Amino acid sequence: MKVEVAWIEDGIEARVGVVLEPGACVADAIARSGLLDRIAAPGATLGFAVFGRRVDVDAPLADGDRVEITRPLRCAPGLARQRAAKRHRGLR
Repeated sequence: MKVEVAWIEDGIEARVGVVLEPGACVADAIARSGLLDRIAAPGATLGFAVFGRRVDVDAPLADGDRVEITRPLRCAPGLARQRAAKRHRGLR
């Protein structure tokens, strides 16, 4: 089965297509992609998602899935929206 593994951060986008055996899980796709060796992020703080839905590393994959490597939020979404609204209004 074919799966894509993606990492996006501050204008950097890395996507790697991998071929896995049926029954493979998220951990298998991450390992096969080699992306963890290429990104500068502590592994203990990373999370994983399939098409935007959080999953554990042992979650099974299906053909065509996109596995996303995620990092912790830098600030709460509500605070980010408030800051964006202030910038939009020119209040900084």
